[in-house]
Amino acid sequence: MFIVMEKIATTQMVARVCYEITQMGLSAHPITGALRTAIAVTGNKAQVDSDRLLSLPGVKDIIHITEPYRLAGREYQPEDTIVDCGRGVKVGGTDFLMIAGPCSVESREQTMIIAEQISAAGIKVFRGGAFKPRTSPYTFQGLGKEGLQILAEVREKYGMLTITEAIDTDTVDQVVEYADIVQIGARNMQNYSLLKKAGRLQKPVLLKRGMWASIEELLMSAEYVLAEGNKRVILCERGVRTIADHSRYTLDLAAIPYVKSASHLPIIADPSHGTGRRDKVLPLSRAAIAVGADGLMVEVHHQPEKALSDGPQAITPADLTELMRDIRNLAPILNRVCP
Repeated sequence: MFIVMEKIATTQMVARVCYEITQMGLSAHPITGALRTAIAVTGNKAQVDSDRLLSLPGVKDIIHITEPYRLAGREYQPEDTIVDCGRGVKVGGTDFLMIAGPCSVESREQTMIIAEQISAAGIKVFRGGAFKPRTSPYTFQGLGKEGLQILAEVREKYGMLTITEAIDTDTVDQVVEYADIVQIGARNMQNYSLLKKAGRLQKPVLLKRGMWASIEELLMSAEYVLAEGNKRVILCERGVRTIADHSRYTLDLAAIPYVKSASHLPIIADPSHGTGRRDKVLPLSRAAIAVGADGLMVEVHHQPEKALSDGPQAITPADLTELMRDIRNLAPILNRVCP
């Protein structure tokens, strides 16, 4: 439910409405606009009797939201959300976000070599896994806290923001201590305890679509984060399971314009995981930009044949330079601003 306040409504009137909502056992989410304030109501399992709220001073109208994702949907917020990641780096609207780095932080030397080359390409956000949820328990699982400390050193030396994955409610506290953006991976998209904890963080959250998840399920997972108060949510299309065997996953580019019509949240694409093939990353990156993606996350390794995880999908620094040239050529055509 969505309560629209009168233009003349005072802060006291808004507070009174919020109080009445909480007295009904529901949650109130005020949104202050340029002309008026609106209040989103969540927590109801059925349509709320609106007469009690309509009678309150300052209430103009009540709109019953039809989609189950109330805070993530455009009925709640028609305008695009622009997520401020820090240090002037934004995503959404006209701001295009580029994230690049190795799949895993393998060592300090490896990470610093890649960070130097990525920084030279103009990238503002560096990715690297410290905790790696792998299909096999016998493969490289990441360096843990040591990897986080290396990421912090990258930020200090090169001025890039860092993003890394929290794999459970225990590791998220360590990730928050060292990283600027917290990633919730595809395997954890419906880890509701982790999503709730991410919703109480004071940092942006990048939420990846699960490999078997529908768009509605993705937006409902985002709803968990939003409902806890964290409005800085970035969605990510990273490929889904299909019958196709020519790539690791199928990068669902049709999901991007659909999400942008249904939700105000920014959505980026991950063509590295979405294909699992280095030769497909650049062409699908261009395609993702063309269909409206708000950014890209790509894996980069200076020696992909020696990478401890996901080497076949990692592009080289030279490939990244070519991709950044293409993005900067495409961005003005699509009304995008790319660093």
